[in-house]
Parts: sequence; C-alpha cells; structure tokens
Amino acid sequence: MSTPPNIEEPAHRFDVKADAPTHFAWLRTRLAAERTLMAWVRTSVSLIGFGFTIFQFFARLSTLDNVLSATHPELPRYVALALIGAGTIGLCVSLFEYQWLLRYLWGPDFLPVAGISRDRRNTPVFAVTILLILIGLAAFITVYLRVT
Repeated sequence: MSTPPNIEEPAHRFDVKADAPTHFAWLRTRLAAERTLMAWVRTSVSLIGFGFTIFQFFARLSTLDNVLSATHPELPRYVALALIGAGTIGLCVSLFEYQWLLRYLWGPDFLPVAGISRDRRNTPVFAVTILLILIGLAAFITVYLRVT
C-alpha cells in the first residue's frame, strides 16, 4: 500500500474576490441563516405552546364534573414535557448552529466581502431566541413540578 502524499493546507481554502456579486452572495447567505433561525423559532414556539396547552387542557378536564377519570392520568404530563423539551432543545441547537455559521461568515476568509461592521453580528431574532429558551425552560419546570 502506498501512503498518501503529504498535502499541506493553504492559509486560505479559496480566494475571495471583494466585488459586488460576492458581497451580495454573502448577504444572501447571511439572510438565509436568519430565515433558518426564524423557522426554528416558529416550530419551537409551536411545540412549546402545544405541549403546555395539552397539559393545561387535561389538568382542567380532570376537575370537571361528569368526566370519567383517566386510565393513564400522567400521560398528558409526559407528552407535554416531551413537546416542551423538544421545542426548547430545538431552540438551543438552532442557536448554536446559527452562531457557528455567523462565526464562519465573519471569519478571515470572508471578511473582505462582509462590508459591514462586525458590531452588528446579532439581530433581534437572536434576542427573541434567547428569550424563548428561557420561556421554554420555565414552561418545562412548571409542568414538571405540576404548578398550575
């Protein structure tokens, strides 16, 4: 067997031309990252909200008169915890991926075409995602501790 030749990594993987088409391609990629994070936020809010609603609905249903007791009274709580947990974990994973992509886009390879200040790396959707992670954690703890 032959050994692979010794290939040295160049300082940059590719050359980036600082022209208008490249800059606009960079902007489209940056906005695609925003849209992807917003799609995750929308999906995660639906999961968290639906999980909390399931828990509240069945908690209220069990207090009504003329309603038979549930065969598995803890099942709605477990389903609610799974949905709320999935939504919150989804937000955390998507935020991690978003930050990873932003670090890459603002890296040394693309800095010549970024064209705008590095101070504007985070947008309002970043803050909303952090807030929703906290809300998801609060909802999970509320359902877990059965505080209604």
